[in-house]
Parts: sequence; C-alpha cells; structure tokens
Amino acid sequence: MDESINVDDLFGEAHSLDLGLPPPAALPSTKGLAQCIDEMRLLGCRQRIAWSRLGAIAYISADGLRVCVRNLQSSPSDGTWGLSDEFPLAPVTEAHSGNQLLHLSWSDAGSELAVVDSMGRVSIYSIFMALNNITGLRQATYDSGDDSNQIVGLMWLNPGRQVHAFQQAAKLNSRWAYSPFRWRPTHPSHPAGKSSLITVTRAGQIRLMYQNIDGKWAEVPAELKNTGHSDRLLTHATMVATQGTILLATYSVCQKLCLYRVEIAWNPNRWDPMVMRSPNKWPVPAVRLLHYKIDMPSSIWDIGNDTNQHTDQSLPFANSVYTLTRLEVIPGQVDSPTGPTTTSPWILGVFSKPLHTSSEFPAQQGPASVIVRWQLDSAQQSFHPKFDEVVSKKSHVQVRPKIEMRRLENIYLDKYVISVDPMEHVTTPALTFTHDDGTITSYETKTMAVFSGLEDPSTVNCLAQAGFRFPPSTPGLSIAFSPNSCAAVVLDCEGQPQLRWMEHNFGSSGGLYDESKFSAAIAALTLAFSRGSGSDSNTDDIMMIVLGQLPPDNQPAFLGEVYRALSVNCNFTVEQDKLLTHAYIPRALSLQASLGFRGKNRRRSMPSAIAWAVLQMRHSSVLYAAYFQNTKNVPAEQNDSGILHALLGNTKWTLGLSHYILNEIFDLADDFESVLHDTEAFTQKLKTVTSLPLLLILSSMSRAYMRFICRGLRGIRGGFEHVNTAALEPESRTYWVEICRALETSPVRVDVYEKFLAGVDSAVKHAYQGSGFGDAERPSPEKELTVNARIPPVLISAVQTLFTQTVPSIRSDIKRKEIVLGDYAWLGLENHSRMAAYRKCCEVDILMKVPLQPTLVQSDSSAVQPSRRRRCVRCCEVSGDAGRPRTGPWTKMMHRLNHLRNCACGGAWVMETFESVSQGDLSNTGAALSGPGHVNMAKAVGAVGSA
Repeated sequence: MDESINVDDLFGEAHSLDLGLPPPAALPSTKGLAQCIDEMRLLGCRQRIAWSRLGAIAYISADGLRVCVRNLQSSPSDGTWGLSDEFPLAPVTEAHSGNQLLHLSWSDAGSELAVVDSMGRVSIYSIFMALNNITGLRQATYDSGDDSNQIVGLMWLNPGRQVHAFQQAAKLNSRWAYSPFRWRPTHPSHPAGKSSLITVTRAGQIRLMYQNIDGKWAEVPAELKNTGHSDRLLTHATMVATQGTILLATYSVCQKLCLYRVEIAWNPNRWDPMVMRSPNKWPVPAVRLLHYKIDMPSSIWDIGNDTNQHTDQSLPFANSVYTLTRLEVIPGQVDSPTGPTTTSPWILGVFSKPLHTSSEFPAQQGPASVIVRWQLDSAQQSFHPKFDEVVSKKSHVQVRPKIEMRRLENIYLDKYVISVDPMEHVTTPALTFTHDDGTITSYETKTMAVFSGLEDPSTVNCLAQAGFRFPPSTPGLSIAFSPNSCAAVVLDCEGQPQLRWMEHNFGSSGGLYDESKFSAAIAALTLAFSRGSGSDSNTDDIMMIVLGQLPPDNQPAFLGEVYRALSVNCNFTVEQDKLLTHAYIPRALSLQASLGFRGKNRRRSMPSAIAWAVLQMRHSSVLYAAYFQNTKNVPAEQNDSGILHALLGNTKWTLGLSHYILNEIFDLADDFESVLHDTEAFTQKLKTVTSLPLLLILSSMSRAYMRFICRGLRGIRGGFEHVNTAALEPESRTYWVEICRALETSPVRVDVYEKFLAGVDSAVKHAYQGSGFGDAERPSPEKELTVNARIPPVLISAVQTLFTQTVPSIRSDIKRKEIVLGDYAWLGLENHSRMAAYRKCCEVDILMKVPLQPTLVQSDSSAVQPSRRRRCVRCCEVSGDAGRPRTGPWTKMMHRLNHLRNCACGGAWVMETFESVSQGDLSNTGAALSGPGHVNMAKAVGAVGSA
C-alpha cells in the first residue's frame, strides 16, 4: 500500500469502477420538499395553514399535534402592521388526543374552522368573541378512526347570503368607474343559514355534516357506487358549487379521474322559524349522486404538441413517473354584473415527478410539473330518431343536459407546484400558483396567461393584472393567502409562519414616473377593498399594503377612490336616516381613521381624527337606536343591567363630547372676536386654524350623528319616568340613577345643545343657498370637510354666522365655567399631550365608554386576578366586557350591533395575553383617573393597589 496501487489497473481499464447507479440527483432547494411531494401524491386533503375571511390565520404546528392562530395587527407604539404572536388553541389538541393533524379549512363566512386528523376525524370550532377565542361545535370523537376514513376532499357549503360584488374598474373620461352588482349564490345551502360541509373519504364515502337549529351536528352519508371495487381507494377529491348542485371530481390509486354531480335536497327546503319550531320539522338533507364521466388519459403529454421538446416523453400514463399531486375544480368566472352568469367550470390537475428515483419511480427527463386541464362543457342530449316512433304516455320528456370533458392544452413548468389558489371573491379573475422555490405566479383564469404587467391601462380586474407582485422570498411548503389575496403567510422549513405581501412601484421605475400605472394601482387597491367590503371580509391586509408602500401624499387619492367606489355620499343635510343603515360608511371611515393612525398614544392626522370621532358618534347613535327598538319588541329587557351599563358609559361620553365641542367653539368665538366683521381678515385667520370640534360641527355627517345622540338622550330621560325603580334589581337601579344624575347635572341641557345644532344647520344651509349650491353641488364641499379635513370656501360665511349669532344665542343657557374646567382627555378625541398622558395610565372601554382598572397578574408579593380584555387589532383600543358577567340581552344586542367580533372602528378583536407586572407599575394611576364621572373608578384602583 506504500506504493500507491492504482485500483483501476486491477480491472484492466481506467474509470471502470461504475456500479450502474443513476447519477446523483440534485439536492432539493427546499428542505422537506421530497416528503411534501410524496404527501401530496398520497392525500389531497393536507392544508396545514388557512386564513379566515375574518382575519384569523390558523396553522398546524411543526409537530403536527397543535393548532395555533395569528393575525395581522397594528402596533400600539407606532401604528405599523405585522404578524401577531402565536396563540395555541388548546381545545383542538384535547379533541384529537394526540393524533396527527393534517388539514384545516375555514367556512365561507370565515367564522367556523374544521380540523381533520390522520384518522379522518373532524372537529369544528367557531370564533366567538375574538380571533383567538374559539368554542367547540363538533367533537372529533363522533367519528370512528381508521385509514379508510381518511379525508381526501372537504368543502364548506356556501351560506347562501347575498353579497355586493364588483366586476372590474374601467377608466372613462379620465376617471375610474366601478361596476358593483348584487350577487346571490344559487349553490346548495342550509335553508336556515346554518353551517354545513361535505367530506369525501379514501374509501369513497361522502358525508354531509350539517348543524341543526339547536346547534347540534348531524350527518347524512352517501357512497360513490359507480366505481369498481379495485378503484375504491381515492387519493384526491375536489368540489365546487355550481348552480343548484355541486361538481365533484375524484382521483383514485388506479389513476382514474371521475366526475360526479352531487344534488342536495332539503326537506323542507325553506325555513320559517315562527312556524317550524318542532325538531320534527327541522330541515333534513338527502344526498343524490349522478356519475358523469371517467377519464384515464393514456399520457399526460399532449401528443402532437411540443413535439420537438418532448419527442421522447410520450410514455403511457401507467408507466410514467408523473403522479397527481393537486386536483382542483375551478369555478366559472362571473361574466356579467347583471346577474350570476358564469362561464363553464374546469378541472385542473397538477402532475409532478418525484425528486428522487426509485424502483417505483425510475429516472425520467422532463419538467418538474405538468398542468393538465379539462374544460367542462354542457351539451344537450338527443335520442336516436327511432325513439320518436315509440308511443309514450308522457307528452313531454325533459332530457337532462350532459357534461363533456374537453381536454385542454397542457402547461409545463420547471418548478414544483405547492399550491393552487383562486384569487378574489365571486369573480375569480386569477389563479395563483406557489412554487417550491418561493416564487408566486398569477395566471388569468380563462386563458391561463401569466400576468406580466399592465396590459390594458384602462381596465383593471385584480391586483395581479395591475402589476402587483409577490417578490421572491423564503420558500415554504404550505401557504395561505389573505382574504383579499394581497398578502400571504408561508410555513417555512421549520414550520414557522412567515408573512409575505404584494409590492408595486406605483408608477416609479428607474427614475421615471408613469401616471397610468400609478392610477391603475390605486384602482386595483380600491377594487380589492370594495370587494372585501361587499363580502364582509377583513381588509387589514389592504391597509397593511397601503400604509407600508403608498407614500402619505398619495394615500388621499386612494381614500377618495374608495369613497367613490362605495358610493359614500358625505352630504347628509337632507337624508339623514340613511346614516344608520348605510353599510359602507363605517368601512370608509375605518379606512380613513387607520390611514392616519400612528400609535395609540400619538397624534392622529386631522382626517384620521375626524373619522375616529365620527365612528365613536356612530357607535353611540346605533346603541341608542338598538336599545329603543329592543325595548319596543321586548319590554322586559328595558332594565337589563348589562344594557344599562353600556347606556351609562355612552351617556357620560356623549355628554362629555357635547361639552368638549362647545368649549372649543366658545374659545374660537372669543379668539375671532376682533375680526368677525372683517371678512378678509376672518378668512385669512380661519386658514390657520385646525380645530377638530369646528370640523365636526360643520360636517353634515357628524352633525347628523349628534342629532341622533340627542334624540337618544331625550328618549332615555323620558323612559326613566315610566320605570318603577323600587322593583328593579340593585345593579339596574344603580345604573338608572347614575344615568339620570348625569343628565340632570350636565352644564349643558340636551335641548340647549339641540338648539345649537339647529343654529349650525341654519348657518350652513344659508351659506350653500347664498353661493348657489344645490343638492348636486353639496357633496363636494362636504367631502372636503369629512375626508380632507379642510373648510371649503363656501362655508366660511357659515363659520362667521356661527360665531356672531349661534354662539351668543346660547351663552346664557350653559354653565361656561363648568365646561371650561372639564377634563376631556378621557374621551380619546383630543390631539394633545394631556390625552396621551391619560391613555398611558388608563384605558377606556371602547364599547362601554367606561375607564378600565389596570390589568394585573400574580406577582411575588401578592395575587390579583387579571380581567380578561379584548384588544382591537386595528385601533388598539380595548374592551373589558370579556372579563365581567354578561347578560343574555346584552349579548344579543352586541351581536346585533356586530360588536361580539368587531370593535366600534370595524377592526377584529383578539383576547389579550398578559405578562407579569409589579405593584409599582400603579404609580400615578390615580391622577390619570380624575375625570368627570371617574371618582368611583379611582377608588376602585386604590382598593386594588392596597390588596
């Protein structure tokens, strides 16, 4: 061995040490990709992360035993958006008893979550009061667990509710026009609006699980009887709801693709809760299966297509190394805003080759993935002419149209496809493919052409078509897209979620600027926000994109487009009752408030401050209206302690608001006294003033809400006169007494404030009339006030009248000294240091309008039970109602007002998690609680500190 023997010489020739092994395959670019491809081949139902339309992001942990949730949230410190901390859902872990979790799916409404484990057992949960707070609806123990029950396909049934959809945005005469239309799905749905879903098992069993009127779950089984015994083992199943039925496509281990039509008939097919109270009359479904087509393609390659590139690859399908890893039925696209007219659906299959060769899958050249498509065309059936000679007792025989599966041209990809996701809601203008290297590509649904840029600058259908792109990022093996498809969360190789979002240069590229690209980008964002608003989807993802990428100077352009697209008319000088029923006003105001939010204790921009104040007025207005409507329908709930507690806090808040506004207006009137009779000087001085109360008073929208509030305060005072307080429970009696005391001791009576509002109404009306502004011209200055926070020239004379006539007319009716000495920091409206200092020490319940005591947890020296609080992910305000006993009437009212899941600003709730704090953190807390109506609260904090 010292002479360095050449081993090759022993075999007679050089380079002969070749064992016939195939060349080593290149290592995969993504860790775990080989296992992922293998799992996708064996089981088509393995979605490890899912993003709810309400904003919750649920994902399976790396060990496969837990489900955790996260969400997008705004930072309380600076207002920036990002991903929240992880919150594990303990009920899921308990329900599945250590079995591996494989699949997650949110319902169409986004409120129910289905969890599937490796034994095919399904548990269902519902979001109750926060995104990270769930309640169990269906236990996994209802199902028997074995391999044949593994779920290969799952679909939630559409609830059947009508939504407002938007087809596209088209530029007409240099302005974008949006095409809204009402869309009511004709899909099968539960007659009572309850939840229901369909699953397909590996053994070919179909189970329709549905929720009864009492909340309990039942199921109806069915079987795919038209498959042979050797073809019973399925690997993939996918479903899509069509007009009246459901199309089901399955794929088996024998490489057979089958198409079915699933018909669901409910008995009765309509639900009347006033008539059908008996369980015997609850809707019960029946499932019927119609077998349509079977396809066993002899080759995944298109014979005759790309012959130069794939001449050596026309292998029989049975001998090919390519296996199905993804199966989807793509719904037809809505073609017309006039109704639910759709194109035909089609089937998409992703066939992938293995990363590593084996005896089962030998080496074969070719692309990593092949997209195989089938168009589903409806064709009318016809009988042979000889059947016309047969005498039939039936004069008219209806022949059901048949479905033809037409093979389309294949698409070849050099990357592995991890997921295929339809984008947008209702219209589905794009399909997005996620690849193993982390790239995300969007395709036009009809032609499967890649969106490469802005092909038509005058028409926008979706974000991808307008030039929005997901930049390359860290690859992952599971992905979920946001409700509006402009963000995504990827589970990386370690199973940890990573946030990604679309980017756009907004017309600036290489030092040049393209106005058409900027305009199209704004229109695409507006279209996405409008679609989300119409379908009641969470829009935090769009806010994150706008705040993170759109320069502040360009954000007003986006906001103005949203107001136009949603047809939010800011002029409410006449039709004021529409304020309480307009579905899009809170959406537009919430967006406006969020665009200027820079942190919980920092100053908002003036447009943001206006929107924030109007949202709070709207909350109180709607609360009063709901209370009187509820009292009218259910008189016994008039004295419910939970509702009265909310009325007490909102009454003190609205009274404080009126005092705050009058105090500011009186100070301005005194400041402008020297220039009241010099129009030019008055105008110049007014340009230097930025007063939130003045803007709120001049705006017809906020003034109308103030009038609703005054009406509610008068109604409460009148209702108390008919209440026998001696017969009430002590808590309800205390709340009634406190409400009346607040009204009686107010330095400004309600009728005086109404007189003030009437004076402003008159001044604004005469200002418009004097300038020749009719109903058609008023929306523009009103929008200038509400959206841009600027006093339009037409209303300068109204301000003069306000200071010279309206203010002097009520001076003698108010106690000026008391409103001057009032503390308004707790209202959360003022943009000055006193409010910031107050909020650093104390938080106010955004719904109940009462200060909350500091949250404490167990420390070394003492133990204090923390109160459970919910925090809004958008405005970062808190609600303490999760920590106090809730009455039934209060819960029903909050549900009716949509506050069980959403803040008054429209943002979603999350349950807070607390860290340990020391008793020393209570310093200076009592000083912060020295506002009107807070004496009892300060005592409570003192009691907590001495505990």
